[in-house]
Amino acid sequence: MAPTSSRSPKKTSLTCFAVTAPGLETICGSELEQLGVRPTVEDGGVTWTGGGGSVAIANLWLRTASRVVVRVAEFRAKTFFELERSARKIDWDRFITPGAGGRVRFRVTCRKSKLYHSDAVAQRFAEAVAHSIADVTVGKAQREDDEEDAAPGQLFVVRFLHDVCTVSADSSGELLHRRGYRQALAKAPLRETLAAAMLLGAGWKGDVPLADPMCGSGTIPIEAARLARRIAPGRDRRFAFLDWPETDLADWKSLVDRARDDELKRAPVGITGADRDAGAIDAARANAERAGVLPDLDLRVQPISELAPDESHGLIVSNPPYGARVGERDRLRNLYAQLGNVVRRKRPEWTLALLLADRQLEAQVGLPFRDVFETRNGGIPVRFVTAPRTSQ
Repeated sequence: MAPTSSRSPKKTSLTCFAVTAPGLETICGSELEQLGVRPTVEDGGVTWTGGGGSVAIANLWLRTASRVVVRVAEFRAKTFFELERSARKIDWDRFITPGAGGRVRFRVTCRKSKLYHSDAVAQRFAEAVAHSIADVTVGKAQREDDEEDAAPGQLFVVRFLHDVCTVSADSSGELLHRRGYRQALAKAPLRETLAAAMLLGAGWKGDVPLADPMCGSGTIPIEAARLARRIAPGRDRRFAFLDWPETDLADWKSLVDRARDDELKRAPVGITGADRDAGAIDAARANAERAGVLPDLDLRVQPISELAPDESHGLIVSNPPYGARVGERDRLRNLYAQLGNVVRRKRPEWTLALLLADRQLEAQVGLPFRDVFETRNGGIPVRFVTAPRTSQ
């Protein structure tokens, strides 16, 4: 993206990194390839080299990433003197507007390094920013477990590992799973990024019908409708990089306008969400209306046993309860067995795709599942699996 000021950018390219939940790296890499970016898959995400335009595209279009960061600097430091000297060499003005009275935050982690006190490291970086940029307020340092913090200001992520310091500027602001539509929640809500990963991992492209018989507050059907209609997940929210001095807001507006022009007016296939809990379906309808896809969805209060027969091809995808609490597994055995029996009998040509946490409960379904990816949901290790043609 072209700079808004008369000065030329200090660099012609950026080293970018899309952060993902564990196990979703390959799917995110495939998304970037579809967007015309050549990525390299790494642990914890996907990296690439590109201009500011690729940062904008990634934030606008990635469905499975948690955030997009830009590498600012990498250097070795065993003493605070070395840290201070290197921190003052960083081009902070690429990511902070001078004299704007803005805010800056640092999230610091230190492992296996001589400099291990994260607050002291953050203080040195704060001093370096104050030395370089006028009229900037540095907020309180964050810890690694503050990932969900949505405080205002430009976030810089600092990681010390084996005395090597990596500094990254967060380009996203709020985490990317916050699409802006999910306010009403049912029990055990599923993140939008994980729901999208399930759809993409199952190979669903909006070309066959989809059903979620345990949809809760509707995240899977809503993400499916937005995917089928080619709605950019970031079209209705603001990003941190929009405040960077080199960002051309006219380019961003043009990018969003083109994305809106390419959207389909309606989902080309049927998308159904059902749950036996009427409150969950009320939440799903409210979320779907905010997401702009309520007319695309058939949301109904319905137990699994009332799943309608269908001899065509389609995808049943769901996030059933895991039975993580003591005593729940026995109650859930019947639910999993019923799910397997119903889809075999009523949807014999459909693919069944589930996010599972318990192999004993998985066995109750009675289908030969194939592992697609492993990740965590709500801190619980889970596996996403598929069983093509439930009649087998």
